[in-house]
Amino acid sequence: MSGILGRKIGMTSVYDGNGKNIPVTVIEAGPCTVTQIRTLELDGYEAVQLAFGEKKEKNTSGAMKGHFKKAGTTPKRIVSEFTRFEKKKEFGEIVTVEVFMEGEFVDVVGVSKGKGFQGVVRRHGFSGVGDATHGQHNRLRAPGSVGASSWPSRVFKGMRMAGRMGGNKVKLINLQIIKIIPEKNLLLVKGAVPGANQGFLKIERWN
Repeated sequence: MSGILGRKIGMTSVYDGNGKNIPVTVIEAGPCTVTQIRTLELDGYEAVQLAFGEKKEKNTSGAMKGHFKKAGTTPKRIVSEFTRFEKKKEFGEIVTVEVFMEGEFVDVVGVSKGKGFQGVVRRHGFSGVGDATHGQHNRLRAPGSVGASSWPSRVFKGMRMAGRMGGNKVKLINLQIIKIIPEKNLLLVKGAVPGANQGFLKIERWN
């Protein structure tokens, strides 16, 4: 797959040729620098490593400083690998949003918004105790029973309970590219993508 790294800017809407209003996500896609070429002989697989997003040099480890310096670029926020790049890339080459075409479909990978510690009603969609009468006291959003007593004398793994919600790696597939603005490195993708505004994204296209 080939692709690019980017950052979520926000959402808006555009009109197509038929006057239909389409919701889109605006993504700042690239420019990315090729910081490493994986080869079958040296690494056992073939891939292209891209880097995106400026990072302060004081916040970059010595090893990564040397890694980026070798590619002739400044320290970057994120790096990621893409396998089966459709066109051969050179070390230190700049990859722009023009690797895509309008109308094609891509997969977008991001980190979902963190919701913190949530109860079962919000986290798993439990309905809670719907009736506040009949002696119920502050049980309206409680999870209810989580297991028997004498057997198994424990809570089974995977039980849906309260806990941390969000902040997970999420991949949405087959999102259509509505518009490309190459002079501003912008990609307009139909619908929503994972994560909050300014969150980093990986945009992939299967060849």
